[in-house]
Amino acid sequence: MNSPLRILIVDDSALYRQTISAALAQVEGVEVIGTAVNGEDAIKKTMQLNPDLLTLDVEMPVMNGIETLRKMNSLRLTTRAIMVSSLTEAGARVTLDALFEGAFDFITKPSGGLLSSREKLRDALAEKIVAYRTHQQEPSRSKANIPNIPMPTASKPLERSGELSFKHHASVQSPGCRLVLIGLSTGGPQALRHVLPRLDADFPCPVIVIQHMPPDYTNMMARRMNEECLMQVSEAVDGEIIRPGHIYIAPGGYHLDLQRIGENVVVKLNTDPLVNSCRPAVDYTLKRAIDLCGSRVLAVIMTGMGKDGLAGCECAKSHGATVYTQDAETSAVYGMPRVVAEAGLADRVLPLAKIAPAITRHVHRSRMGATS
Repeated sequence: MNSPLRILIVDDSALYRQTISAALAQVEGVEVIGTAVNGEDAIKKTMQLNPDLLTLDVEMPVMNGIETLRKMNSLRLTTRAIMVSSLTEAGARVTLDALFEGAFDFITKPSGGLLSSREKLRDALAEKIVAYRTHQQEPSRSKANIPNIPMPTASKPLERSGELSFKHHASVQSPGCRLVLIGLSTGGPQALRHVLPRLDADFPCPVIVIQHMPPDYTNMMARRMNEECLMQVSEAVDGEIIRPGHIYIAPGGYHLDLQRIGENVVVKLNTDPLVNSCRPAVDYTLKRAIDLCGSRVLAVIMTGMGKDGLAGCECAKSHGATVYTQDAETSAVYGMPRVVAEAGLADRVLPLAKIAPAITRHVHRSRMGATS
């Protein structure tokens, strides 16, 4: 029998410490080993108690969540953190910073009465704990497996005026990649920082990113990534034309559909039912991309829990498209890429550091009529 997951609760609110503790008491295989009232207290108790996991409040006095995480990193403490964020812009900003710094995942503090909040917290925490246990049971991984690649400093080009057009449905034999779609979930923000900034400013294809995240977080992530990437990055907007040299991040709470209007491919956002319990969902957008572009799609499935992307990749391979997946060693959670690889759908299984170069080589070679 597995030993219980030892958790330290970190929150400046006594009421919320009690609420999280009561919620975790209803999650099987969990032991709350202590509480801390701020980041400074959390670091001391982490060094004393060596918990497996923290629930780490984002907004605290003395030392907030991101400051705590950075201090833990500097001290080389291996305890992972699930951030607990308020539904505010400031809370979302710090949470995103924490995810970029390597926090395992996050949940938002629910609104409503105490009993309702406890039940929502229990369900949200239970889901993240399942993912963390999966992470523990996978082949040995550590922060050392995530490469420390310096960010490029070249300036962006002016926004391109050229439009992406598909006059005919791409056949299986049609050469030339015309669209890259990246799908991720848990661990995605940190992984994206090691892929998107490595793509050249003159990248000849549009890139669509489906990251499982709630509303507001995706827009903030797009703005942050735009500061670090050579390509233009933005949250996708309903009705906009998909253009080469641009990265589009699907907004939280919406499926990203693609439609052809004339010779252009445009974004259509909708609130159709959840797919794989997700909206946006990788399967939803990838299938539409294959409908429009056939073999000229490159699908890249990266870190995340669940199986979103599997059905889309089955569709992609049936039309002759190319599929890459992230490997187990560099995935925060080897769920989404694993099911695709185990189904025999991955053309290549790549460590994080090699994904951006592989995308670039495939796109340029395919456009010259070569095979990657």
